[in-house]
Amino acid sequence: MAPWQSLSVLAASPPRFSADEAAAIAAKLFDLRGEAVDLGSERDQMFLIENGGAGGVLKISNLGENPPVIDLEENALLHIHRVDPDLPIARQRGRATVDGLDGPHFIRLFERMQGRVGGPDLGDEAVAALAATHARLTLALRGFFHPAAGRDLLWSPAQTPRLRPLAASIPDAGRRGIVERVIDRFEERVLPRWDYLPAQVAHGDFTLDNVFLDESDRVAGIVDFGDMSFTARTGDFAIGLVSLLRGRPESDVFRVARVAIDGYASRIPLEDEELDLLADFVAARLAALVTISAWRVERYPENAEYIQSWDADSWALLEHFDEIGLDAVARELGAPQPPVPTEELVGRRAAALGSALTGLTYRDPVHLVRGEGVWLFDADGRRLLDAYNNVPVVGHCHPRVTEAVVRQTRALNTHSRYLYEPLVELAERLVATMPPEAGLDAVMLVNSGSEANDLAWRLATAATGHSGAIVTEFAYHGVTTAIADFSPEEWPQGFQPEHVETIAPPGSAGEVDVAGAAARLEEGGFGLAATYLDCGFTSDGIWTPEASEVQAIADATREAGGLLVADEVQAGHGRTGEHLWSFAQYGIAPDIVTLGKPMGNGYPVAAVIARQELFDRLKAETEVFSTFGGNPVAARAALAVLDVIEDERLIENAKRVGEELIKALRDLNVGEVRGRGLLAGVELESAEWAEEVVNRMRDAGVLINRTGPNENVLKIRPPLVFMPEHVELLLEAIGAALNG
Repeated sequence: MAPWQSLSVLAASPPRFSADEAAAIAAKLFDLRGEAVDLGSERDQMFLIENGGAGGVLKISNLGENPPVIDLEENALLHIHRVDPDLPIARQRGRATVDGLDGPHFIRLFERMQGRVGGPDLGDEAVAALAATHARLTLALRGFFHPAAGRDLLWSPAQTPRLRPLAASIPDAGRRGIVERVIDRFEERVLPRWDYLPAQVAHGDFTLDNVFLDESDRVAGIVDFGDMSFTARTGDFAIGLVSLLRGRPESDVFRVARVAIDGYASRIPLEDEELDLLADFVAARLAALVTISAWRVERYPENAEYIQSWDADSWALLEHFDEIGLDAVARELGAPQPPVPTEELVGRRAAALGSALTGLTYRDPVHLVRGEGVWLFDADGRRLLDAYNNVPVVGHCHPRVTEAVVRQTRALNTHSRYLYEPLVELAERLVATMPPEAGLDAVMLVNSGSEANDLAWRLATAATGHSGAIVTEFAYHGVTTAIADFSPEEWPQGFQPEHVETIAPPGSAGEVDVAGAAARLEEGGFGLAATYLDCGFTSDGIWTPEASEVQAIADATREAGGLLVADEVQAGHGRTGEHLWSFAQYGIAPDIVTLGKPMGNGYPVAAVIARQELFDRLKAETEVFSTFGGNPVAARAALAVLDVIEDERLIENAKRVGEELIKALRDLNVGEVRGRGLLAGVELESAEWAEEVVNRMRDAGVLINRTGPNENVLKIRPPLVFMPEHVELLLEAIGAALNG
């Protein structure tokens, strides 16, 4: 039986070649002549063969090293060089075997890497760069595999439970207890989730001992692939992280750790599961260092100085972590944290936020931690059906939108004074969705519907020279100083700006007298600049007038010299189930279209679409710039939303499911039901009863709200991924709330 078949690399005795013997081996086997300098090693022997500043490194493996593992290392180095040839790895230049006093040893010659070995004095930039290089090496190995990568290596994080019997070699009982607690926690938290973690063949020992730095403290050489194995990616990163933290002052450990995590994440973002377990992997690495050291010193006391070279710093860090607790360490390293108790968060919200902020919805506040599709998840893990929010128009956290945001964030985010594709592409896509007869051929991007309506107002006043507006009686168009005046829903009791006239929402029993309103504005010296219409008439109580009624508003507006602004913030992006934009169902051609809330599915982005001539009029007075308006990330989010609406046929879904919803609501016979697509209102007899129904439904796990001038209209406005099974849940909840 060959020695490597019966001995592990940690149990086998280190080779015992002298420097002269190493020099002779290098000359004979590899034709490399020079002085041999012992570099020290835990289980092998490493010699620098000096040859006029060039030379190489001779590695003599111990008897426990087997041929498949040698083959693993050789092929991994070749793979890395093919995938990322600029990575400064020490390539193998030759391989042979030689007989020693205790048996045959594998001998390999590696190219010599120039540079210095770093320590706890490394600055932040060097730390981040080192961690980024670690990730880069990991990426280079991502597509590599070899049967020997499943080797049974005690240093591997997966072998942490095997440290338990070895901990008996730690002489101090208190320290032994620390290691045992780390192992207990690892078995409890990490092992059950091991198979869910990203895993691959990894370097296994990317530490400061195995990395050479140049004069700028950047990685100039990566050596010693002897601990390669297939392992959890997080565990491999933890090995490098520990190396960067040992020897640091306690006050600086976590700050430096976060700098390193950022550097690594610049190449390989860590998943939540990985961040949650990173502290356990770090502690396991420290436990392995001190435990294996104690065990090996018992076996090889003559090599104690080398084996224990990092023990003091490792124990200091491990004891510090034990003192503050690994939960606290995990928080410092970015692990996802449990929610704050709801009552505590309510109090903190009230204390920290301005008192003018709109209050929380529902008598029992909804404390949310996650969203997915039509579902929201609260701090207690309860699932709530979202039948209210129009912002996540394609569903909460839609993967295509979130990935578009993340990818673009990693690539570039800047402002529109630079040239980049997403902004231009989005503008072109939006223009293409407009009716040709409207001539809407130009777009400006801003951050919110309020800003979009504000910019629309500037366009209207610049184009007409007028300063009066017409809005419906209980409309909401935004919160800027100018646009708050166009939002009667928010007006204080008895307040109405003198330059704003209101009309009843078409389809209601009220008077829709645009001509009269325009005449009053003219008499007041304002003149009509624009009429604003939310074509879902959402805040007015959700109305669905005949097309002729809305067309009459458009005609009267233009006859009075004003522009028509279609505010698509609430009813756009396919909600009404006929067209992408709600104004299209009435056959009108607006002068300006504004977009907001749903446009980025939660990412802040909004738009104004108008004729270029209107923008030209404004440009004659001033230029408009928004630092974040139309930034690449926002544009990518908006493009992804348009793609999802098209690919998932959500407009058709809104029509089909919306018709089913509205019919079923009418079958309840509880009040007038109005709406189109996935925008529905149920008018009840009083605001108090509507509020009670809304809260009862919230208690039953279904979220809706109320609207209208009397606040007595149930507002049902779910994401467009609402399906028939969700309609059933909503109807069950609303039926119970109305009859309970």
